Amino acid sequence: MNPRHLSRAEFLSLTSLLAGSSLLPRPADAAPKSSGKTAPSPAAPKPGATGQVPLQGERLRRSCRAAFTLSSSADAGTELIRLGEWIRDQGIQPDVYGDGEFIQSFERRVAERLGFEDGCFMPTGTMGQLIALRIYADEGRTRTVGLHPSSHHVLHEDDSHTVLHGLQPVLLCPWSRPVLASDVRDARERLGVVSVEMPVRWLGGQLPTWEQLEELKRTCRERGVKLHMDGARLWESQPYYGRSYADICRGFDSVYVSFYKMVGALGGAMVVGGKDFIRTVRMWRHRHGGNIFQLLPYAASAAMRLDDALSRIPSYVQRAKSISEALAADSRLVVLPRPVQTNLFRVFLRGDPAAFSRQRDRIAREDSIWLAHGFSQTRVPGIVEAELQVGEGLAGLDDAQAVRAFLRLLEPV
Repeated sequence: MNPRHLSRAEFLSLTSLLAGSSLLPRPADAAPKSSGKTAPSPAAPKPGATGQVPLQGERLRRSCRAAFTLSSSADAGTELIRLGEWIRDQGIQPDVYGDGEFIQSFERRVAERLGFEDGCFMPTGTMGQLIALRIYADEGRTRTVGLHPSSHHVLHEDDSHTVLHGLQPVLLCPWSRPVLASDVRDARERLGVVSVEMPVRWLGGQLPTWEQLEELKRTCRERGVKLHMDGARLWESQPYYGRSYADICRGFDSVYVSFYKMVGALGGAMVVGGKDFIRTVRMWRHRHGGNIFQLLPYAASAAMRLDDALSRIPSYVQRAKSISEALAADSRLVVLPRPVQTNLFRVFLRGDPAAFSRQRDRIAREDSIWLAHGFSQTRVPGIVEAELQVGEGLAGLDDAQAVRAFLRLLEPV
């Protein structure tokens, strides 16, 4: 299957998310259950780039006092001054091509938190994950990678896994749910590695249950399939499971985490795993051109922010539950998932993306509240989706004020 295509069953699974709502009447016949392995249909549009805002809109967003997004509103110069003062106060010495006491101690600290022997700091998560998948392909001499249809590898990397490393994607399941153990057992091809996103961004931060996650780990182990976690938003998943990060990650062969999405660092990521694995990761980082002369600014920005950011996540998740339930009480929109599982969720509305964007900008100018990065046309005609994230951006509003602000999108113009 071409990864840019969705099967008819996958399309129906996606539209069934809205079945029974006031936005889309429930069909007389339920959508057929999909294994994700039917013949491809004509290409379906990608999800919209809800994380990108044109320059003019970005200026408007930064002028707002509150936002349903996690993007930093801090002045860039102020943030860099703060970082420089922190590096000076900590007495940190610069690295040379990633080799330095501070970065290596930070790598060990993150790896230990996640229950692994070692870690390697990466300029980008895309680089880190490609390297992990390439290593597993070489070790197992099997170049197939099991993926969710909405995987970052599939949607957002210009086929780099295939073009650069000859990896062959196998889409394991329908769009409408996370990857499960049964998908690995029923895969149409022998798998070398399975990469699972936790949580699944395009499903509003959905996660497998603890029992489903443990079964997936066990199944991959029994079948000799390497299991990698795309943990771009792993930090936000901990409250759902109520377990340590090490417990959540136990059973994975490697994990990638991001330092800018939730932590708010300048950039950067880390891949963690066993010592021998990480030694090979470092070699591949060099081959990818990722050995920046000084990684210190990125690593220090992550280290400066990490503990404080993680301590705030439980309160963000609790607020997301409260706000999403209040929004879901309005019959004009649908929340996914329900109940929410992280501080990320999606809202579906009837209307036109451009009209909602104009309404968002008007509200931003009038109320100084930014409601969403963007509005994307779904595969259901006339239904638009927006991604919301609860974080420090809503600190200036109580839950009721936040809900009222968002519902202003539905006011007649």
